[in-house]
Order: sequence, then structure tokens, then C-alpha cells
Amino acid sequence: MSQDVVAAALRAEQANLDILYARLDEVRDETARTLAQLRRTSTAGTPAARVERDAFLALHTENLVRLNAVEEHLCIGRLDMADGSDRCIGRVGLTAPDGRRLLLDWRAPAAQPFYRATPGDPDGTISRRHLTTSGRTVTGVQDEVLDLDAYAAANGRTETVGTDGALMLALNANRTGRMRDIVATIQAEQDQIIRAPLAGVLVVQGAPGTGKTVVALHRAAYLMYAHRDRLARSGVLVVGPNNRFLRYIEQVLPSLGETGVVMATAGQLFPGIDARGVDSALAAEVKGDLRMTRVLAAAVRNRQRVPAKAVELDVEGTRIILAPHEVDQARRRAQQSRKPHNEARVRFVRDLLERLAVRLAKALKTELDEDTRTEMVNALRASPDVRREVNLCWMPLRPEKLLRDLYADPDALAAAAPRFSAAERRALRRDRTALWTSADVALLDEAAELLGEGDPEVDEAAAAAAADLAAEREYAGRVLDMVSDMEPDAREMTTAAALAERYTASQTRQSLVDEAASDRNWAFGHVVIDEAQELSAMQWRLLMRRCPSRSMTVVGDIAQTGSSAGATSWGQMLDKYVPERWRLAELTVNYRTPGRIMDVASAMLAAAGGNPSEITSARQGDSPPSVEFVSGPLAPAVPAVVADELARSDGGRLAVIAPAALVDEVASAMLGSSSESGTAGGSSSESGAAAPDDADERVSVLTARQSKGLEFDVVLLLEPAAILAESRRGASDLYVAMTRCTQRLRILHREPLPAGLTGSD
Repeated sequence: MSQDVVAAALRAEQANLDILYARLDEVRDETARTLAQLRRTSTAGTPAARVERDAFLALHTENLVRLNAVEEHLCIGRLDMADGSDRCIGRVGLTAPDGRRLLLDWRAPAAQPFYRATPGDPDGTISRRHLTTSGRTVTGVQDEVLDLDAYAAANGRTETVGTDGALMLALNANRTGRMRDIVATIQAEQDQIIRAPLAGVLVVQGAPGTGKTVVALHRAAYLMYAHRDRLARSGVLVVGPNNRFLRYIEQVLPSLGETGVVMATAGQLFPGIDARGVDSALAAEVKGDLRMTRVLAAAVRNRQRVPAKAVELDVEGTRIILAPHEVDQARRRAQQSRKPHNEARVRFVRDLLERLAVRLAKALKTELDEDTRTEMVNALRASPDVRREVNLCWMPLRPEKLLRDLYADPDALAAAAPRFSAAERRALRRDRTALWTSADVALLDEAAELLGEGDPEVDEAAAAAAADLAAEREYAGRVLDMVSDMEPDAREMTTAAALAERYTASQTRQSLVDEAASDRNWAFGHVVIDEAQELSAMQWRLLMRRCPSRSMTVVGDIAQTGSSAGATSWGQMLDKYVPERWRLAELTVNYRTPGRIMDVASAMLAAAGGNPSEITSARQGDSPPSVEFVSGPLAPAVPAVVADELARSDGGRLAVIAPAALVDEVASAMLGSSSESGTAGGSSSESGAAAPDDADERVSVLTARQSKGLEFDVVLLLEPAAILAESRRGASDLYVAMTRCTQRLRILHREPLPAGLTGSD
């Protein structure tokens, strides 16, 4: 292909890209001007007028955020169709003032051939062109011919225009600390998963580097586009393994024009709790076991007590007796209601006070009629003795108190968990001041289900608010119809329900994301779960409550399960909740880890008794893992090796992955090293290593567990045998650590290497 043909193609694509960016600027300017005018415009002051104004404000605000987010790589390519038309594919849809479609949203059905068409099934497509851009400049083009005869007839040649392919450029690019979207390079098997139906649970299984996470995020963006009426109202929850991972992926959905997503770790799924504690392997396993549902239920029942003997009570100077049998009768009646503890307590207290009112009336020698009954009950409620004893019999409880008391009291644990072994109960024991762990969050949620809210006034207020909201939705729908006449894409941006729910309440109403994150009872329309193989049975139980429709994208790899409470098969976890409603999709191409490194990692896992997935690597890489024996202590040797690798990586990112017992020592060595090598560190230092939650530094020191879901240009792996020996599933952890790199893996060791792990010393 001549340079003149390539240059002509670049000029043509640049001219078209200039038109697209000019239109994007026009639309953004128009939207910004409209917003400014709306904010200056007063309303008639009626609720209907405010709803109408806020509806316009909502639409234009959300559209402006969306348009600003797609500045980078606005257009990703073009389809030349057999009917003579072409389709420019991009991050967002753009329409010319005369109504012509200038740019097609990548999620639109008409854009599907960009990802799915093949020479065997071109789907009406002659050729597909991928664009590589930097800022607003076209830097490369790559054509794929799908119908050679039609291509020759249309272009007068059979040779294609091609510079470096978009996919290989993306694979070889340095990592930045933030996951990139792959909207320009989605492959056919990935696109099938992205566009799969919303209903049911889709399990995306794949070995390291197959793009499970980024595919799941693009699927979330696609579903929010294709099912906006439903998901704009209920929201999407994305669950990741740790905070560093969430920061790593947080820019993907905004870059695709979607912001209405709640992101959380499993330790953040109970409002007000951000679990930072760490469990022992046995404690995590016990807390994740479904037997804990019976333990918690018993712990709640055990707080519904009957006094061992009669208690004398003082009611405004009059002495009455609280008899154990009367407490027991009131307790049984409350328990028979089958309501949660705090809600059933309302019935218990009412029943017990009625019984005590009879005793009080007799003691006062007063006839108990309707008026005196109310008087007696009020006197009982005011008595400190009565309040104390009623609370001792049936205390209102918060989940946090129930769980802290249970952990701290060996007698309470023995009474609630008589079938647990002594070792299991010891694993649960801890001080009341101990930090919450991720496994605790599922138990707090289970406790909240057992305890309930128990506030009838709040329930009545919520019912009234729901009735008001229903009335406003009808009006918001009419407003949206009116807006849609002027804004053709309005229906893609929001819904009548979303407008009503977000803008008909007070001006201090939370956004949908904030409201969903703070409401334990919020029902999400869809849930994306990454590293799902690590979740315990109790954590799955929590997530099923968060999504009653059971619409989920579950992402993981059973071969990478590191938690002792995690899954050994998908059926083991999902058949309990969605039998015959989950389906498996497998990704088979490794885009991250070079084949020469992947082969060694798979051999190690197989030698340790694991079952690595069979996959094909998109590239083989330049070299196998480099293995180096260190005769002295490892930590002091690390800074020099890091400096050498950074000098070779030309701006890339490096992770030092070490056994947990060695991490602090290595981090200290890095912090004490010279900054002349360019080693990046935490915000307070120019040298050393980043903290586990810091996603932006060039060098990170992590355990294998902390590295899950992340990727780096270079991985320096320390003492693999120690990682293997750290837990019962140490082989999975070592497999994860070895497959985080996109370019090079360098291993330092003193102990003998695990079986299957070879390289060049």
C-alpha cells in the first residue's frame, strides 16, 4: 500500500473527525447556554411549574455531563455498507441540525456489525475501519475487508489501508493506573456477552487477562442504554474486591457516558460501614457459611428473655408484680406474628402493658374501662422500673450491637452456635472495639433482616410519599414527552420515573446514586459482581437481597479462588438462588498476559493441583519469566531491581507482589531508597511504594490478594513458594500474582521454586 493512499485516508478521516468535534462543540455550547438560561428563569411557583423547570434542567445537565465525558476518542471507526451508506461509530450519538445522523452510539443495534461482522457473515457490511486518535487528531487507520468483491468495486483496488492495528496498540500501551474502556477494540466474543439479554444471571468466566472486568463494565453501559426506562429508575450496582480496584475502574463508565452507578466493595454494602478489618482464614470461612443464618436467628431469639423470677415494679408509688408466665405469654404471641424482632417488639410491649394495666388497676382498686386503661398504660410507660424490665425482656436492637455482643460473649456464642466446634467459636471471638471485616457486613445485613426497622410512623410516611410520587410521575411523563419533541435523544438520557423521583421532592433530595448507596432496602435493577469467585455463601445471600429481580452479571474465574469461603464451582453458589436461571459465557483469549508468561503460570497452577482454563494469548511476548536467586535478604535487593525495571519500562507501571509477611519490609526498603531512579511512591514521598489503595503511583507494593483485578506493565514477584504456602488456596493466589503483567515478569527468590515454575536465571 502506497504512502499516498494511507495519507489520503488519514486526511479524509481527519476532515470527518473535525466535523464531528465541531458538532460536539456546538451541542455542548447550546446545552450550556440553555442551562444558564433555565437557571436564570423564574417559575410560576406552583409544584407543576417547578417539576417542568427541573425536568428541563435534569435533561440538559445530564446531557452536558455525558457530552463532556466523551471528548477522548469520540469516533472509533466506520462501517461501509453494501447499500452505499456508511455508519460512523462513536461513544455517543450525534445528529446534524438537519436531522442527519452524524455519529452512531456504539451500543445502538445498527452499530453491532462493527463488532460482530465477519467475512463469512458480513451482515450487509463491505468493510470496517478502525481509527486511532490522539486528542482530536487521527493518527492511524486500519481497514478490514468483509466483502472483497464489493470492496474492489467501490474502491477500485483490493489492497486495504492499514497502519498499526488498534487492538495491538492498546495491548502494548503502557498502563496508567486507570482501566481504559475498550469500545474501539471490542472483539466478537466480548460483544456477544456485552449485548446479552438483561434477564437472569450471566456468569462471565475467563482466565486472567481475558477482559472479564472491562467487558462487564461495557455490558453495564450497554444495558443502561438499551433498558434505560428500567435501570434509570433502579440503578446499577458494581461490586469489586477492594477500594484500589474500584478506583482503577471508576473512569470506564463515565467515559462511556454513564454515571448512574453505585460502586462498592463487599465490605461497603451495609450503609454506614466501610469494613477495613481482616479475618483469619478460619474466621472468614465460618462467617461465610450459611449456618450463620441459624446462629444469628438464635442470637436474636436469645435476646427475647423471660425473667427467672417475679419482679416487683414501682409505678408512681404503687407496687405491682411482673410475673414470668405473663412475660412468656406476651413473648409467644409476639413471636407468632413472625415479624422481625424490632417490629414484633411493638406487639410484645403492647401485650405486656395490657397485662400490667390489669394488675395496676387492681392494686389501685380502680375499674378498668376504656379511659382508665389508657391512663394506666401511660403511667406504666412513664415508670422507670417498667421501662427497664421491658427492655431487659425484649430490647430494641441494632445489627451492630447484636453482632458485637455475640462475638464478645463466649456464653452467648455457645448458646447461639451449639453445633459449632470449639475452634470455630474461638475464630469468631473478638473484642467489641475490633474493626468490622468484609465477612461481617453480610452478617450485619442478615441481622438487619431479622431485626427489622420497627417504626410504624416511618412506614406510614413512606407510603404517603410513594402516593405523592405516583401522582407526580404522570405529570413528569407529559413533561418528558414535550421535551422529547425538542430533544430527540431525551428518551435515551432519562425517564419520566427518574424525573419524578429525582426532582419532585425537596431541593435537598439525594441523587439516585447517593440514595441507593445509603438505603439498605434499595432494589437495584442490575448488579455487576467482579472477582465473584471470592464471595462466600453469606455474601451471595446479601447480594440476592439487593437485586430481587436476579438480573446480574457475575465475573470471575474459579481457578483464581483464593478465599477459603469462596466458590469451588458456580453451581455451588448460584443453584441455591437462581436454579436454571443462570447461564455461563466463557472468554477464551488472553489480551493482557503474554503467552510465554501465561504458559509458566498455568504450569505452576496445574502442578499444584489447580485446573487452569485453556486459553489463547493474543501475543507471545518477548521473553519468559526472569527468575533470579538472591543469596541475602530479599527486601534490600528490591529497590535496585525496581529502578532497573522502571528505566526499561518508559513510563509504565510496576507492582512488587510479595508474601504478606514481607510486604511491610519491602515497602520500608522502597521508601528508604533514592528517588533518583524515578521510583514513584506515596503522596508524602518522592520515592518508595504506593499504599495498597493508591492506584496512581508508578510502583505499588502489594500482596497477591490485593493485586486481584489489577494490571501492570511489569511485575516483580518475590518468594513465590511463600505465597504458595500462605493459605490453603495459595496456588490460586500465586497464579493471580503471576498473571498481572502486560510485558514482563521478574521473580526473586531464596526458597526453592514451586513445582512447574521455571524461567531463565
